[in-house]
Amino acid sequence: MVGLKPPEVPPTITMKFISAGMAGCIADLCTFPLDTAKVRLQIQGEVRIPRTISSVEYRGVLGTLSTMVRTEGARSLYRGLAAGLQRQMGFSSISIGLYDPVKQLYTPKGAENTGVGTRILAGCTTGAVAVACAQPTDVVKVRFQASAALSDSAPRYSSTVDAYRTIAREEGIRGLWRGTLPNIARNVIINCGELVTYDIIKDALLRAQLMADNVPCHFVAAFGAGFCATVVASPVDVVKTRYMNSSPGQYSNVLSCLLALLTQDGPAGLYKGFVPSFLRLGSWNVVMFVSYEQLQRAMALARPGLA
Repeated sequence: MVGLKPPEVPPTITMKFISAGMAGCIADLCTFPLDTAKVRLQIQGEVRIPRTISSVEYRGVLGTLSTMVRTEGARSLYRGLAAGLQRQMGFSSISIGLYDPVKQLYTPKGAENTGVGTRILAGCTTGAVAVACAQPTDVVKVRFQASAALSDSAPRYSSTVDAYRTIAREEGIRGLWRGTLPNIARNVIINCGELVTYDIIKDALLRAQLMADNVPCHFVAAFGAGFCATVVASPVDVVKTRYMNSSPGQYSNVLSCLLALLTQDGPAGLYKGFVPSFLRLGSWNVVMFVSYEQLQRAMALARPGLA
């Protein structure tokens, strides 16, 4: 009947899949400059082969952003965005959109509650599968974000498509999957840190009746998830970024990249770019989870009318 609110139905797997991809893109659009600042700080001071000396030095989040705008223009803050959005459409759709279905798959029949172990296993599964599918987009995104840190005056790649082609031609198809292992490790850790922490915090808030299932609840749970994910994933993230951005032959493997980092910067080097990582991951989680929850509800409400 006209004027009546359509009944809300549980979101389907397809709804979750699409909502997660869209929410990931929205979050990337809002936080991409922070991600770029994180990458620049993570690779700063890296010893390269051949050895070069960069004339640009970045200091802190705001300092990095202002330096980039001053020396490269405002557009540099979104360099690699196309690859970033391509990544989110694949990665977020799988890692976040399929988390609940996989969690239910792993939950024993008849169980009243889903245990922490089951949630972690679901997060590891979707995170690993998502990375395996979206790895080339991540490599290209990092190369674009780090490009101004190179000493060459000419752009490394003319476009996103050119980046895929050039990497495949010069480094082989394996070049597009450079750093897959540290990236899987990073994203499995982040996926568990984000999804499991968000799931647990949200569930605890609702069970204790401290908050209703609304935007403030989603905001608090997402902020806590972002902080936990940043703390546990930063060391792997730094190694992953450096290895993805490295030239052929610079590091023999991921372990040599880690050892070079520890030799040059010590254990503190594993947390290079921590502040922009947290600012980016925390804000990304807030925007993504709030958008994800709202998109799911909007699709669920619209579903009866579309049927």
